[in-house]
Amino acid sequence: MIVLSGATLVLPDRLISPGTIVIDDARIVEVRSDTASALPHSQFAFHGHYIVPGFVDVHVHGVEGVDTLGDDDAVGTIAASLPRYGVTAFCPTTVACAPAALRRVLDQVRRARAIPLAGAARVLPAHLESNFVNPEYRGAQPIRCLRSPRAALDPPRRASKAFRVGRSEPADEEFTGADILAEIERAAPDVGIVTLASELDGGLDLIRWLTTRGHRVSLGHSAATFDEAADAIAAGARHATHLFNRMPPIGHRAPGLAGAVLQTEEIAAEIVCDGVHVHPAMVRAAIAAKQPSRVMAVTDATAAAGLPFGSHALLGTERIRAGDATAVLDDGTIAGSIVTMDRAFQMLVGKAGQSLVDAAVMCSTTPARELGLVGYGVLAADASADLAVLDANLTVVQTYVGGNLVYSRNTPLAPSV
Repeated sequence: MIVLSGATLVLPDRLISPGTIVIDDARIVEVRSDTASALPHSQFAFHGHYIVPGFVDVHVHGVEGVDTLGDDDAVGTIAASLPRYGVTAFCPTTVACAPAALRRVLDQVRRARAIPLAGAARVLPAHLESNFVNPEYRGAQPIRCLRSPRAALDPPRRASKAFRVGRSEPADEEFTGADILAEIERAAPDVGIVTLASELDGGLDLIRWLTTRGHRVSLGHSAATFDEAADAIAAGARHATHLFNRMPPIGHRAPGLAGAVLQTEEIAAEIVCDGVHVHPAMVRAAIAAKQPSRVMAVTDATAAAGLPFGSHALLGTERIRAGDATAVLDDGTIAGSIVTMDRAFQMLVGKAGQSLVDAAVMCSTTPARELGLVGYGVLAADASADLAVLDANLTVVQTYVGGNLVYSRNTPLAPSV
């Protein structure tokens, strides 16, 4: 049994200060306001600290030099690194890639879910920032790997290799969109979220194909109009990938995809909370429009996250650099972020002016609920004991996964075997 006393507890609807959490057998068995029993001389006394539900990041490509599409241990290595940032569960996220690379990462996800890694964050089904996005809004997605939804679904067109954009740039990857769908079918339980552009030919049919197989479709890297986005939502899309980024800006006569996401209850929206991808004022506006229960704070972190300024890493096969505020390609194109979830939480409470409760909802409760993780993302009796202890500056001090201490800032943990 573990007793954590004296901290301010951040619940889904209120703060308890000071409070006590009792953990037994991987679960929270009691949450109480308990000033009389606070233990000032105990190693579990956390006066002046906060306890929040462990962060759940549904969009993370990598951290500390490791990308999900890296070597055969990439997913496990990322899982072992994330608890220092308060993350207790995450969706390993890929950029568009060839089938063999997709198979490799999905095999890693399957193994990590079947046998959870000791001392690491929970590995959730993957998020595929997929091959079926709009080439004009691809950002750092490799154009050579993009494919047509219609050609992927329609056997007579499956010989089509790739989009031809502008100057008919050739594809150098010998695979079809159907090959990607075959990998998704093969690893269906380990594919959670699939980002696509619904306005592409066959996009709505692909949404239906994915949702009938239990996948969560996200709209992103897309030029969809308001009406096209509404059609995608009617077809089953329930998620938006990094709201405002890699989609047309909102216009008062042409609200576009972002406008549809903001006014539609069915859609839960990711927001990259680094204060750079989305200005804090727009973060506040989006939260006001949708409420914290429909917003998921994400990092969109790359392998450059956690590295010194100027360090180089990979995003898929693309070389990126840790800039002063984001990750960038060699040509200066923004290529994901360098933020981690602890800093995203700090940005929400600081520059975005959100309460501790609302920040925890967006970093933990909403993403857990949207992914169907019952008993996760909250501090409550009978919930899983996935939580983070933060100091007065909202810096991570300890992280617990299933009641096990997997990160401690001041006490090195014994290596897992």
